[in-house]
Amino acid sequence: MPRKEDFPVERVRQYLEPGPIVLVSSRWGGRNNIMTMGWHMVMEFMPSLLGCLISGGNHSHEMIRKSGECVINLPTTKLTDEVIAIGNSSGAEIDKFEEFGLTAQTAAKVDAPLISECHASFECRIHDDALVDKYNLFIFEVVKAHVAKSPKHPETLHYTGDGVFMVSGKIIHRRSQFRPGML
Repeated sequence: MPRKEDFPVERVRQYLEPGPIVLVSSRWGGRNNIMTMGWHMVMEFMPSLLGCLISGGNHSHEMIRKSGECVINLPTTKLTDEVIAIGNSSGAEIDKFEEFGLTAQTAAKVDAPLISECHASFECRIHDDALVDKYNLFIFEVVKAHVAKSPKHPETLHYTGDGVFMVSGKIIHRRSQFRPGML
């Protein structure tokens, strides 16, 4: 049994960060933008709903609020430097697609662009904005999904705080023990 010690509550994200870092692309007023985001969660399967925390001080917040849509793009470890640089800059000051050499691709159902270099792109529309004013929590519905065929399990980045990332690990299958609805 592991020996546990007291731990600062403000650092629990190091263990509980919900999933891979994503790049959220948006379009409003004739301008594109990209932001780095780690605070997201799957909320429902059908319709496919995602909860995303986008700080009110973030340039993307207002662009997404006004347009009602975005694309959530899944980068792999090949884009680590771009992920960090995007997170450390403001789209109010630069064109992040141009600045970081990324390719904006036309989406099928939303005006926001897909990022071609990402492994997957999920076109989203705001499904519920009741918690945006109070918590900056957007509830999006994925209306179209695009995923590369290979690799099936890409290496993704998971932020643990203090400039440290973990890379998705090896895959463990337990299908024979799994019951639908269990997780």
